[in-house]
Amino acid sequence: MTCFFCTRPARGTCRFCGRGLCEDHAGFAPFVLAVYRSHDRERAEALVTEDALSCGTCKPRPQPVPMPELD
Repeated sequence: MTCFFCTRPARGTCRFCGRGLCEDHAGFAPFVLAVYRSHDRERAEALVTEDALSCGTCKPRPQPVPMPELD
């Protein structure tokens, strides 16, 4: 796989869109691994990794997208 930006060999892929990234074009961004209810069930909590590989070009949506066709 080659880097999406410069065609050098990719060292990893963007966690959000899957683009190949070389070490010069790789960035980092937080990624939500899981969301769950707290033990008292009063609030949602998330398990997050702070340093997921990111291309910096894609724009993950901040809110969930409804998909009623899957219901």
